[in-house]
Amino acid sequence: MRRNETPLKVLLRQRFYFLFEILVIFLGSFIFLLIPFLLLPFLIDTNSVFFEPLYYSLRAVMLIAAISLFLYLANFIMEKQRKRLILEVDISPSRNFLSLFKITKKNFKFQLLYGVLLLFLIFVPLDFFTYFFSPEMLSYQSAVLVFGYNSYFFSNYAIFLSSIIFIPLSVAIYEESLTRGFLANRGSDYFNKMSAVVLSSFFFGLGHFGYILVTPSPDLPLIFPIIWFLQTFFVGIILAMIVLRKHWIFPAIFAHTLNNVISSHSIWNYINGQDFSFMAIFMYIPLLIIGIILFIWQFTRIKESLSIGFKEFKSYFTRDKNIQESSLDTIVRIILDFLFGFIIFLIGILFII
Repeated sequence: MRRNETPLKVLLRQRFYFLFEILVIFLGSFIFLLIPFLLLPFLIDTNSVFFEPLYYSLRAVMLIAAISLFLYLANFIMEKQRKRLILEVDISPSRNFLSLFKITKKNFKFQLLYGVLLLFLIFVPLDFFTYFFSPEMLSYQSAVLVFGYNSYFFSNYAIFLSSIIFIPLSVAIYEESLTRGFLANRGSDYFNKMSAVVLSSFFFGLGHFGYILVTPSPDLPLIFPIIWFLQTFFVGIILAMIVLRKHWIFPAIFAHTLNNVISSHSIWNYINGQDFSFMAIFMYIPLLIIGIILFIWQFTRIKESLSIGFKEFKSYFTRDKNIQESSLDTIVRIILDFLFGFIIFLIGILFII
């Protein structure tokens, strides 16, 4: 921290500089995402079974390309300002972003293990208990997901199955690249790591709450988008902490993809007249049993990860000694994280969500 600069000024400067970088990335992403939106309908019939998988796949590819390119551009524009805020050892932000996707022979099995544990111990139980205690969530999700390029939910099972081979993977790559790969990862370069976790997770949660904007009926209760927000905010915190600690994004993409496949089956079955008991008996209960086995098998690793995670999360509510925070500054920092998460969400609505 520079001499005579208060912690509040540091907090604000960090976040406004990061916000400028976000504007550059989001604008670049908007331009790149126009390519599949405008070009693909001219090349392929929108009613074709190949259209939706190609559309979502191209969106994921275009987003990764846009983040990589415009991170380089933003870094070039803000080089002098960046040196005042970023840690002394700072590799190219584009290279840092792309390195998240690196999988080696040495770490593949560990990345896969983390992905499996995330799926069976976080995603599956969370979805199961949400649908079990609030089965109306399936009605809400089926209602809001019919908009846009999601017609495969109303197709026969063969078309639905062929679609969810590609679409959930593309959606997971898109969302993880944006929230964990860019917002959390790059945000941790500018300020407190846990602030980057909370800010990106709040954005992720609001992105799912935002489906309320396309709700086809005003009669649907507000509780369902709130539940979806709480789900995704909680999951976002866990995923962001793992991505930042391990510098791996594959486990998050793997777990996110398979969870999308499973939940899509729940929604498809609901649309086609099956209540949740069918999915509970034939899908979720077997998966929960596998999760219990995995928990027992990997108990030591899970216990260690939980211990580290709780310590890191607890540190979020303590004073940041790097910028000499007071107790009041800590409260202000937390408020700013949620405020800027909301601002970024509003910008995202305009450009990329």
